[in-house]
Amino acid sequence: MFVRVETRHRPIRPLATFVLVGGCTLLFILLHRFDPAGIATMLQHYGTVPSRMVAALQRPGVDGIEQLACLFSALFLHADWPHLLGNMVFLLIFGSAAERALGSLPLLVLFLLCGALANFAGAGFYSNLSVPIVGSSGAVSAIVGAYITLFPRARLGIVIPLGVFVEFVRMPAGILIGVWILIQVLFVVVGPLSGALAWPVHVVGFLSGAAFAFLSRPAIVRRLRNG
Repeated sequence: MFVRVETRHRPIRPLATFVLVGGCTLLFILLHRFDPAGIATMLQHYGTVPSRMVAALQRPGVDGIEQLACLFSALFLHADWPHLLGNMVFLLIFGSAAERALGSLPLLVLFLLCGALANFAGAGFYSNLSVPIVGSSGAVSAIVGAYITLFPRARLGIVIPLGVFVEFVRMPAGILIGVWILIQVLFVVVGPLSGALAWPVHVVGFLSGAAFAFLSRPAIVRRLRNG
């Protein structure tokens, strides 16, 4: 299943993608003005902590609502620079391309809804752990899943730095996804324990993004034809 239609619409600027990247980067800078203990406290408080999430949902009330909110706030928090850059680069590449097909508002819904669902799945899978799940990995996986579902044969433009020069090249989306997977594997091997928590988050994010794209396909086709 993929989208391939003649279109007359004018390309839109991926404003939602820029807002998401800018928001994550700004929060990272603000967060890392704290000392290490303060950073750990903030990640623990606003991240998705599996054991705390499960306990709160067993006692419906304000605490449960706060923990559900953490499913969303965790999407904008990153533990370190490699964690942030790894997510933001692929959010820019796939988010910009997906936003041109989906539109800005659906892209935001995809990021938030599927990202929160991915975090919830991670919390359920590791229900006894107290290590916070943070980062945009689940949401970015959802965007990757949505884009490759809609455009499996697409080639995406990227800028490659070559010393003092840069080169713009078009690369098959499948290769970029392979690079994305490799980076996630490296995070698990050399990263902190929270890196290992990413696997169910990535899988559920990718599958939920693919489902989102499948359900959105009629609206996307209409938009591309009539835009």
